[in-house]
Amino acid sequence: MVKSMTGFGRSQVQENGYNINCELKTVNHRYFDIHTRMPRRYLFLEDKIKGELKKSLHRGRIEINVNIEETGDTARNIKVDKDLAIAYYDSLKDLANNLDISSEFRVIDLFRLPDVFSLADEETDPEIIWTILKKALEEAVRSLVEMRSKEGANLARDIAARNAYILTEVDRLEQRSPQVAREYQERLFKRIAELTNNNADESRIIQEVALFANKARITEELVRLKSHIGHLDELLESRQSVGRKLDFLVQEMFREINTVASKANDIEMSQIVVDVKAELEKIREQVQNIE
Repeated sequence: MVKSMTGFGRSQVQENGYNINCELKTVNHRYFDIHTRMPRRYLFLEDKIKGELKKSLHRGRIEINVNIEETGDTARNIKVDKDLAIAYYDSLKDLANNLDISSEFRVIDLFRLPDVFSLADEETDPEIIWTILKKALEEAVRSLVEMRSKEGANLARDIAARNAYILTEVDRLEQRSPQVAREYQERLFKRIAELTNNNADESRIIQEVALFANKARITEELVRLKSHIGHLDELLESRQSVGRKLDFLVQEMFREINTVASKANDIEMSQIVVDVKAELEKIREQVQNIE
């Protein structure tokens, strides 16, 4: 099933003293491009997040915003560097004696000195956080993929309809092509007859028409175009990521129709070619949004 690269997903999971909010937004991009925003202290989970996203998403710019809040009581411990405090005390006492000033110190005075004490949160188990975050991530991805699938289905229907129209126009080119050579022969006979008073060399005219028909021959281009049209329909039914393949296929279709345009020495065929190229351009715009 074709998926769009545009989508949005959101989830919230509250478990084991944590409240985790996860938002995913994706837009079209040539490659798989992830941008993560989350609290610095949890950045060690970034690689796991990317690995989880790669299971379901294959192409596009992905912006993920993760917010992790601790909802339970978290134990905080005070760590005191006793050796440093004693060193401060001895140094200050020695300085006071040298300066002949009072050396009376209170404990709070020592606490105010750099690095004597520090606050430490209770150690967090990374596996607990990842288990909760993974659940939130899976819910957000499911919502995102559902939206991308719906949009992809709309894109596929539009592309299929335009592809079917192109096929009818290619059939018209196929039917028109032999007539162009016959009409050229008639015009050539008429013109030469006017110039030679009906004494034209018929074999020479037929030879000239044969050369013209060979130069204007577009059978190979039309066969390849029809093959590409059929392949495009097959890709639209695929369950894999087909955006890049579709992009390449549309380029090949443009190449074939441009060759037809260079050979078409006929107003009606030229008009058909213009219509086909207009539809191909619309398909190419749609393909840019397909994963």
